[in-house]
Amino acid sequence: MQIKKAIIPVAGWGTRRLPVTKVIEKAMLPIGNRPLVDYVVEDCAKAGIEEAYIVIDEKPFSQIKAYYEGNAKLNNYLIARGKEDKLTLTDTSRDGLTLHFYAQKNVDERYGSAEPVAQVVEEFGINESCVVLMGDDFVYNKDGSSDLARLMELVENEDDSAMLAVEIPIEEVERYGVLKVEDGVLTGIYEKPKKEEAPSNLINISKYIMSNELLQRIVKYCKENNFGPKDQEYLITDPIIEHIKAHKKIHVLPIQGEYLDGGSVEGWLHANNVVCGEK
Repeated sequence: MQIKKAIIPVAGWGTRRLPVTKVIEKAMLPIGNRPLVDYVVEDCAKAGIEEAYIVIDEKPFSQIKAYYEGNAKLNNYLIARGKEDKLTLTDTSRDGLTLHFYAQKNVDERYGSAEPVAQVVEEFGINESCVVLMGDDFVYNKDGSSDLARLMELVENEDDSAMLAVEIPIEEVERYGVLKVEDGVLTGIYEKPKKEEAPSNLINISKYIMSNELLQRIVKYCKENNFGPKDQEYLITDPIIEHIKAHKKIHVLPIQGEYLDGGSVEGWLHANNVVCGEK
């Protein structure tokens, strides 16, 4: 089944990366000479996605939006100084992929991974299976292949969903959402369990293919709950758990590449070392 749309949430303050995120949007932190989010966008293009909805903040200026727009002044500068060879570097578009930018409403009051997805689904009337990828981490394959493309091959039924997973040492599971999987299908998610109680050493990295039914379940979850800013986040895993309790199928695929997370300083440094070729 060919999936044509993707939602990429990148709004928020990026508090784990303060103080630099006071002035640089977290998804724009550089991995090599490209921002974090561009590796996510690239993966969408490799997988054949035709439209990606990037969820940004309601700000007068968006660094992410500016990155993907043309810059005539810069291009004219390069041409005037005989640096036409650099013009290809200013073209950040992706062949076959159209980007839409959506400013998330009430981002400071309704915070979490479910809310931006729900808003895009309603705003654009999405009623088909859709890829959902958080924009501050990515899966890197040195051979140029795409784990997202492999995930899409798992979903043959439009009623089914799927997600990528990462296998980690059992000693580290207490930091993550750990997956319970039976015959390649998700049966539970356990947040930060003790290693003795963990159902596996597979963790959730928030890279999904979501059926229309699951997307509508996320919309319903966000509409029916009114969490205060200090209560809890609108977590996308809550409606996912409801979905599997309703006996809906979510396939789980361990990645072949390497999971790189720019959300922490250590993860960001490691991602740069990997992408730039250092061991």
